[in-house]
Amino acid sequence: MSTNRRINRRVFLRRTGQAAVSALAAPALVPSRVLGQDAPSRRVTVGCIGVGRMGQGDMRSVMNLADVLAVCDVDAHRAADARKIIEANYASRKPSGRYNGCAVYRDYRELLAREDIDAVLVVTPDHWHALPAIAAAQAGKDIFLQKPLTLTFAEGVALREAVHRYGRVLQVGSQQRSDARCRFACELVRNGRIGELKTVTVAVGKDPFCGNEPVTPPPEWLDYEMWLGPAPSAPYIENRVHPAKGYGRPGWLRVRDYCLGMVTGWGSHHMDIAHWGMGMEGSGPVEVRAKADFARDGIWTVHGAFEIHYTYPTGVRVTFSDSGRNRHGVLFEGTEGWVYTDRGRIDAEPKGLLSSVIGPGETRLYRSRNHMGNFIECVKTRAGTVAPVDNGHRSNTACILAEIAMRLERPIRWDPDAECFPNDEEASRMLSRPMRAPWRLS
Repeated sequence: MSTNRRINRRVFLRRTGQAAVSALAAPALVPSRVLGQDAPSRRVTVGCIGVGRMGQGDMRSVMNLADVLAVCDVDAHRAADARKIIEANYASRKPSGRYNGCAVYRDYRELLAREDIDAVLVVTPDHWHALPAIAAAQAGKDIFLQKPLTLTFAEGVALREAVHRYGRVLQVGSQQRSDARCRFACELVRNGRIGELKTVTVAVGKDPFCGNEPVTPPPEWLDYEMWLGPAPSAPYIENRVHPAKGYGRPGWLRVRDYCLGMVTGWGSHHMDIAHWGMGMEGSGPVEVRAKADFARDGIWTVHGAFEIHYTYPTGVRVTFSDSGRNRHGVLFEGTEGWVYTDRGRIDAEPKGLLSSVIGPGETRLYRSRNHMGNFIECVKTRAGTVAPVDNGHRSNTACILAEIAMRLERPIRWDPDAECFPNDEEASRMLSRPMRAPWRLS
């Protein structure tokens, strides 16, 4: 690494603290490196935080749209793989003048300290979404953040505040917003093509349970303490982290300390589309009832089969379940027909809806043809993204509320305007979690 890129780590860590501090300071100005005279046409520089199964996919999506200057991962093998991919890609074409090889970091704070990086991709386990994203906003970086937005409601509020306070561009990885079929389905509903909307049915897959497995020492190539980060201390078991070899589906997706399961993992996708079609992007349910199966033991602790019933302020009722009960995707039903959509698919009744045209005087939703491309363009222009932090927080909140109702095994009431449980201290305590020292939100 050249001398002008070396990081004064002590200064940066002292400035940011041992975690992303809360977004309470005065707002930062948009950096001149982004808003220069030729900003709309110049190439954006990016750092990738988390380059595992999903992270490498997002990294590949961005590396031909922007210049990836650095990657960061607590798994040394995955970081090395990512660096090879980037350098091989740029060996075959000429990147911008600011690319001088791909640096590798283990600590995301060192990557964020680089002044030559405009934006970051945060594609980490869910318990590691909020802190790097908040720190990125504070460091003046724009953010592509994989869904779900955050692990807890409180983290979502803190991230939303930081993004607005520091004037950052954020794109949630809810790529169905850039799917023409999903968008058209929502436009049909929003424009009354199926009459008055009455019900929405959402369904996703479900995860299996597994038993207890032996504890082993953490592998030397994995910084396991950093991987745990703000989550409770726990012994290393490969099947609760990610595969030692390859990029198969990781076990952390089934462990509640790191993820809430399919209710947020896929639910944040489909509930986002449900909100879009309902016109509820800035609101949420007023009542949630849920039931779910949970394992009695074993290392995988998220829900199994489940069924959730929401009531929204408009009176629309939403059923959200595993796909053993309903068809995977989102079904909108009205007084004069229905529209169904899933990733890359759309169906409707009457069939003529599929060939109808949204007129110039009707509601037309944000049109994005490429989710990562939309993010990079918005970094250049400072426009809002197709999947902004506010919408991502609201759709993720609906999923988090469902998980709380599952755990409490009783109906819960929610005030979507005040974003709180009225007179329900038990449920309110579940909106946040303590973080393991020294990590903290504020």
